[in-house]
Amino acid sequence: MKRIKDHIDHIRRHWRLREADGRGGLDILRYIGPGLLVTVGFIDPGNWASNFAAGSAFGYALLWVVTLSTVMLIVLQHNVAHLGIATGLCLAEATTRYLPRRVGRPVLLTAMAASVSTSLAEILGAAIALEMLFGLPLVAGAALTVTVTGILLFTNSYRRVEKGIIAFVSLIGFSFLYELTLVDTDWAAAMHSAVTPSLPEGSLLVVMSVLGAVVMPHNLFLHSEVIQSRAIHTRGDAGIRRALKYEFFDTLLAMTVGWAINSAMIILAATTFFDHGATVSSLPEAGALLRPLLGESARTVFALALLLAGVSSTVTSGMAAGSIFAGFYDEPYDIRDVHSRAGVLLSLVLAFVVLLFVGDAFRGLLVSQAVLSVQLPITVFLQVSLTSSRRVMGRYANSRATTVLLYTIASLVTVLNLYLIGSLFTD
Repeated sequence: MKRIKDHIDHIRRHWRLREADGRGGLDILRYIGPGLLVTVGFIDPGNWASNFAAGSAFGYALLWVVTLSTVMLIVLQHNVAHLGIATGLCLAEATTRYLPRRVGRPVLLTAMAASVSTSLAEILGAAIALEMLFGLPLVAGAALTVTVTGILLFTNSYRRVEKGIIAFVSLIGFSFLYELTLVDTDWAAAMHSAVTPSLPEGSLLVVMSVLGAVVMPHNLFLHSEVIQSRAIHTRGDAGIRRALKYEFFDTLLAMTVGWAINSAMIILAATTFFDHGATVSSLPEAGALLRPLLGESARTVFALALLLAGVSSTVTSGMAAGSIFAGFYDEPYDIRDVHSRAGVLLSLVLAFVVLLFVGDAFRGLLVSQAVLSVQLPITVFLQVSLTSSRRVMGRYANSRATTVLLYTIASLVTVLNLYLIGSLFTD
């Protein structure tokens, strides 16, 4: 018996040592999670609208935007997580602490505006779903969505249902992937379009919408908040480096899944609508995408998934707004704190007010995502300036190559935005 006990103790010591030096086989599981939270944004209502518009109006031609956006997203999300891991600060806190007030405040105000635009899309999507399911007027459905989301956030009860919501919405996302086996896809053309940039006439607003729907500014703030709340910076150099390594795999896996689902939506819209000369002009029309898999129940399941996607992503956009507003006061997100509560309320209420003036719900979704793309360069330039600073990051500051890559991404989005603005005045 003593030999058996000694053997068991030896095994326990062995695994404790492996865990301590980061070589434990399940060690990576500790760092899985924040990337999945960001991935919910891949299948939010604004994203659905952008992808369906892209595929139905332009076929496979805009698949490259999803590929480019996802590559940029992997780089940006890992970089902003880098900030939270190394400093214990979220992006909003670091802005207030290290940037001059005259610079930091306006930047955070634009981030709040982006959060409101995000909430607008999520609330609109949920309201459209309620209209499909129960015939509720759009404004009434939006008011109900804001009320339910506010309760979930202020009571923290969303934590009890978020896994179920994410699981169901993810199931719908993967059903789009499964449906690729049920439609006649020109894979050679799709693969070519996924890596070959093109701008069909009249496509720029949709391009900006897809870009804004994938690389969402509020998710950069939220990712850094979720990461910093784990206080990894207190675990010493070895703990920080281990977290950086594993966090990258979390981000890479989650973003790749998001890329596949986004691409599947566009391909399905192309084969279902574009190939038959039809263009999606409302989300209820897009419910037809699920008919090959679900038959006549497709509309109901589509609406239910849209509702859950809208509610869950409104929760995350509200949290991001709370984090940004708390950052004005150099504080982390805490729903019990008055500043975090104020940020959440501002995002939800202002989004609802703007919704009252939206005439075309589907176009409102597209424009809201384009607004995110316009704000994105501001957030990226902010992020790069902080993560490249040794005063902020110490030894974990960006390398020169990473800094160049990040500034290139910000410059690319800026050029696209300027092109869009120029086209509005020339059309």
